Amino acid sequence: MHITLTRFARRRLFPKDGRRNAITGCDAASFEHHINTHTPLDVLDGYAPFCKLHVHRNWTTTRVAAVPITADNQHLLRSAYEARNDDELAVLNRWFEGVEPPRAEYLLVIVYDRAQLHKEGDPIDADWGVVGCLATAEPKETPLAPITMMRNALGVDEGGSGVELDRAAYQRSVAFWSAHANWREARKAR
Repeated sequence: MHITLTRFARRRLFPKDGRRNAITGCDAASFEHHINTHTPLDVLDGYAPFCKLHVHRNWTTTRVAAVPITADNQHLLRSAYEARNDDELAVLNRWFEGVEPPRAEYLLVIVYDRAQLHKEGDPIDADWGVVGCLATAEPKETPLAPITMMRNALGVDEGGSGVELDRAAYQRSVAFWSAHANWREARKAR
């Protein structure tokens, strides 16, 4: 089985701006080499039959993505309407600025099969394509954000995958993301 980075994942996981909340401590080529030459600790089923999560011990310096919201850090939460690219509608996002998260213990590499990626307009010459990566403290999946589940349900024309909304999974997601937020580096004053 051969796995490659999709164009989408390459931009988000290895941005040219050097963000610290991306994959750090390796480049895209060495990341791709590692996931193709190291057997994952586990392979989890994703939210649809075309999606799998390959669980690896973190071999990079990447930090956990989701940080618990506490009374001590809730004042650091920020929000804005944002689109991931020019073709998608902007949605409300929430994140921390000014927190120092710990190094992740695990990387859960999210892969889609070739047929799904072709359907979504990101064809690959491999069996599986990386669409994302979860940096976690435990070897289990962080729930998709509620807005990602909604976007997926909207279909590929709106930047999703076309998978219907699963009400129970959505409620689990809301419970998790009500108590956690992603983080970003603090924006510099202009």
